[in-house]
Amino acid sequence: MTVTRHDLIVVGAGLVGAACVEAATAAGLRVAVVESGAIGGGATSAAMGHLVAMDGDAAELALCTHSLRLWPRWAAWPESEFQPCGTLWIARSEVERAQIPARVDALAGAGVPAKAVGTRALYDLEPHLAPGLLGGFRVPGDAVVYPPRVAWRLIAEACRDGAELHAGVRAERLVDDGVRLDNGRTLRGPVLVATGAALPELLPELPMRPRKGQLVITDRYPPLVRHQLIEMGYAAAAHGADDASVSFNVQPRPNGQLLIGSSREYGNTDASVSPPLLGRMLRRAFDFVPALRELRAIRAWSGFRPATPDGLPYLGAVPGRHGVWVAAGHEGLGITAAPGSASLVVDAFLGRTPALDLAPYRPGRALREAA
Repeated sequence: MTVTRHDLIVVGAGLVGAACVEAATAAGLRVAVVESGAIGGGATSAAMGHLVAMDGDAAELALCTHSLRLWPRWAAWPESEFQPCGTLWIARSEVERAQIPARVDALAGAGVPAKAVGTRALYDLEPHLAPGLLGGFRVPGDAVVYPPRVAWRLIAEACRDGAELHAGVRAERLVDDGVRLDNGRTLRGPVLVATGAALPELLPELPMRPRKGQLVITDRYPPLVRHQLIEMGYAAAAHGADDASVSFNVQPRPNGQLLIGSSREYGNTDASVSPPLLGRMLRRAFDFVPALRELRAIRAWSGFRPATPDGLPYLGAVPGRHGVWVAAGHEGLGITAAPGSASLVVDAFLGRTPALDLAPYRPGRALREAA
């Protein structure tokens, strides 16, 4: 029997995997992609879809800014539902207000325009905010998108350009020089694993924890907020180790809906909505925008973010595995970081110098820590 060899086999067609497929295909590689569920499913379909320059860590900010420079081409697609609303970060305490200059400077140092906003200007920008807030800062270049349809288009265009899609089949295990599928077929070639929270099924040596999150979307209303609104404590919650936490994040959608988040929860693998934590999340949102209480929620859902121990994704070759690469573990930044992560990994795979030093993201760091 003739065995078809591929230059690269990408396992996983969420947005990160789809971006890797596109980058590899564009580089002229013969690519296969394996997806057991829906294209753009998993964490991609459960995401808020923000494009945000997150400044909680220098390596995280570097990846975000690199990736945001690559997003405009995708943002031009109608499928993306791109909305350049910017982000308004909100200070609720004096401690948070004191952090504003340093955070603005950190963003400016990374080439991201940001401007401090005083209390009066905060309410001029967003009149429906609760009284007593203490200013913040605005990042006008941030935006929101609808990620699943972007993933679909990336895979469709890659297939048009020669990529081979294996849909509805699961990558059962890695084998020498390839991957075994649950339909009995073996694909031959180097493998790039981009399966998010399911990474340990193929690469158990790389620590990864599913971090459950929940979101709510409202019915359509006249505009209530103009920006994506995020509390300044969001980064601390995102990088925290608490079993369960909530933080304020609201996005305006192009059709008049509002998307309300966010929660984070370790140790709960039940995919159904958790009413107590959902209630905490909504009460947090009401504390910042009381008028949200008057809106009708039409849907709540949950998903699982792929979280690494240090909060940075795994990008690069997997030590001890010949011909195995990884792009996974972005937690809540997979949408922002997808095109940048794909460019870094595919450049490294091809022997080209990536735009960023891969050292902070190399999977070998987790193996050293576990030893």
